Amino acid sequence: MLVEMVIDGTDVPEGGTADDAAGALLLRIADGDRAAFAELYDMLTARVFGLILRVLVNRSQSEEVLQEVFLEVWQSAARFAPNKGQGRTWVLTIAHRRAVDRVRASQASADRDVRAGLRDIGIPHDSVAEQAELGIAGDQAVTALGELPEVQRETLVLAYFGGYSQREIAALVGAPLGTIKTRMRDGLTRLRNEMGVTA
Repeated sequence: MLVEMVIDGTDVPEGGTADDAAGALLLRIADGDRAAFAELYDMLTARVFGLILRVLVNRSQSEEVLQEVFLEVWQSAARFAPNKGQGRTWVLTIAHRRAVDRVRASQASADRDVRAGLRDIGIPHDSVAEQAELGIAGDQAVTALGELPEVQRETLVLAYFGGYSQREIAALVGAPLGTIKTRMRDGLTRLRNEMGVTA
């Protein structure tokens, strides 16, 4: 007997994943299927917007980035490779990258304004070293995440950037809950080692 699970309001048979549906839609979008794009948008827009909003905090900027994400999905759907990951993860990765890019651009603009203001009033200020350290730590984290095996990276991206629980991730990727817990534990351990964090 098939056990039906509900994820984000979508019925998914046991052993199936919501990401399979997103991946199938992406393949249709790559062929220019507008109906598939509308369906993917309806399926993922709330989750994508939630991820972007968590990164940016600013609602209006998040709405702009949401539009940019789905424009990129429409334009680059042909680059989606089902054998390298799942559709939902691919879209969430684009969303996270776009949100981080927006944060970096906003920070760079703010830093320029601060430097110009300090130069104008002549007060010495050494926040450059502090900002450089923060930037380096963020770059190290992104690099370290890229060094993880795909299954560990996918699990961590879904958990920390997608906001999914371990049980939801297990359903999404079609793996046992214990396997997901192990992937997360091992992935976090490798991330710490890659970044030289001891604790």
